[in-house]
This record gives sequence, C-alpha cells and structure tokens, in this order.
Amino acid sequence: MKKILFLLCALVCCTSLYAQKSDWAQYSRYEAANREIAFEPVAVFMGNSITDIWYQQHPAFFDENHYLGRGIGGQVTSQMLCRFRNDVIELKPQCVVILAGINDIAKNNGDITIENIFRNFVSMCELAKANGIEVVLCSTLPCDRIVWRPEVKPADLVRQLNAMLRDYAAKNELVYVDYHSALTNETGGLSEELSADGCHPTMKCYERMEKMVKEGIEKALKKSGK
Repeated sequence: MKKILFLLCALVCCTSLYAQKSDWAQYSRYEAANREIAFEPVAVFMGNSITDIWYQQHPAFFDENHYLGRGIGGQVTSQMLCRFRNDVIELKPQCVVILAGINDIAKNNGDITIENIFRNFVSMCELAKANGIEVVLCSTLPCDRIVWRPEVKPADLVRQLNAMLRDYAAKNELVYVDYHSALTNETGGLSEELSADGCHPTMKCYERMEKMVKEGIEKALKKSGK
C-alpha cells in the first residue's frame, strides 16, 4: 500500500509539472468538472498533491459530505491564488478549506520568503470572506524531509509559517485546523505510519485529518449560521 501511494504521489507531481509548461496555474485542470457539479457544495478543499491524492484515495469522504477536492499536485500558493476564483469563488461553496505551503517551502516555483507565502494565504482568505465564503484555515502538515528537494530542511520553516497562520486565524476569528500539533513527531515530521515519504499522508493519516477537518467545517458553518 505504501509503495502504491508513493507511486501515486510521484505520478501526480509529474503530471502537474508537465501541465505547467503550457498552463502555469492549471486553470484547465478542473474546468470541465466545475461545469458538471451536481450538488451545492458545502466545502471546497483548495490545496496541492496532499488534497489531490486525498480525493483519489477516499472519494466517498468528499462525495457523501458534498465536499469538492480542488488540489493540484506540485502547486505553490501563488498558483492557488491565481485559480482561486475559478476553483472556489465561482463554485459558491459555503466554506473553503485551505491546506498548502509545503511546496513553497520546497521551492517548487523558486525562492519565496515565509512572509510572502503567508501573504498568499491571507489573500485567499480575504477573497473568500469578500464573497461570503467561510474559511477553514489549516496548518501546513508536519514535514522534516522533502524527498524531491533533500537540501531543504523544512521542519522549522513549517513551524514558522504555522505560527503566522494560527495568529492570523485567531485575530480574524477564522476556524483553524491544527494538523501540525496533532500529527507531528519529535523531529517535526510525520511518522512512518502516517507518511511513506515524509510529506504525503497515508490513509491512516487522512482518516485522522478527516475527523478534524469535518469538525472544523461544521464549526465554521455553525458560527456563520449557514
């Protein structure tokens, strides 16, 4: 199972890199799916390969709860911000779940400071709120090694980013899902049972995440009266 998941992660990332040659933000990835939605979405999950693989591994979690997965492997927050209107706002969900950051830290699109990664999160949150969409802001998952960028030491950078996200959520009364505190090991990463490569969750990890994020969505909707 772990080998299959690892290969799936690699396939998602490689497909993403190929698509970026002609469509940097990958607006086209969900273009057809966005036209064919058969229900009013409760939540849209905006993210990278972690969200992309999540839906592929457990589509029932999304479908049964009227959630939409809009993750794209390899993406950084700048790309998510570009497609946020297409893949979130125009779908008119009750809330958006934002889970991202590790690809920025991995320098998938070149160097970027933690402050500018944070600003991209803030922009997505502000766009959502301006359009009447509740926000569930998630911490970046624990990560102490990046297999495709071994020279990057991510654990402390992830902690720095999460501290900024947590503070922003508190100041702006947003629901914050703290995956990092719930899943981290002593080195600031994910244990072997939770990740085969140190970055992408196993199904056991996703199961723990599902409970947390569903509670976060319900809390956000209750708070807003939706």
